[in-house]
Amino acid sequence: MTGSAVRVGLGFDVHPTEVGRVLYLGGVRIDDAPGLAGHSDGDVVCHALADAILGGAGLGDLGAHFPDTDARWRGASSLSILEAIREMIRGRGARLVNVDATLIAEAPPVGPHVAAMKENLGRALGVEPGRISVKATTNERLGAIGREEGIAAMAVALMEVSDP
Repeated sequence: MTGSAVRVGLGFDVHPTEVGRVLYLGGVRIDDAPGLAGHSDGDVVCHALADAILGGAGLGDLGAHFPDTDARWRGASSLSILEAIREMIRGRGARLVNVDATLIAEAPPVGPHVAAMKENLGRALGVEPGRISVKATTNERLGAIGREEGIAAMAVALMEVSDP
């Protein structure tokens, strides 16, 4: 890409747990764990990645483009939000170089789901899974996340963006 700049975006998201909802993390349905409250499916991995990508592309934040007052996104798969963002960044002349996400939760175990998360995220973002890193850590039983009252994620995206 000639006349381009490299930019970094940072994203963070947190949602409280909600019994009776299905848990989605990185686009993977994880049974036997409480879901997350939210306007869409509450997928904190996708939401943190979305904010990181939008920020890196200079396009603002998730709430500006997908507000919780917009009925179109009520109960939507967060993968569909990432697909919409993929088209937004293409329209901006931006290219996703890579993303790195960290999930912060006491439970459920994430390791068995990482490969499927990378596949889902790569498909939604239009990049090969090798450009996506997903990992997890606990909050060492501290605070609301440590008490399993919620799950958080943070992400960073490296973008190549056409000069304005």
